[in-house]
Amino acid sequence: MDKHLLDILVDPVTKGPLIYDKKNQELICRAARLAYPIRDGIPVMLPEEARELSSDEVESLNK
Repeated sequence: MDKHLLDILVDPVTKGPLIYDKKNQELICRAARLAYPIRDGIPVMLPEEARELSSDEVESLNK
């Protein structure tokens, strides 16, 4: 994921910052508890394409 692109992208729901999850190829918004997929190197920033994060997943991000 390009660092410059990550710096300018925000969550479309909360307008908050995103965290790049390299292992799962997702951009994560803690505030919205959503994970947006990255497909073929392109972030899919549509709320309907995002998956909801479980409480355990959100908790693990805070560590």
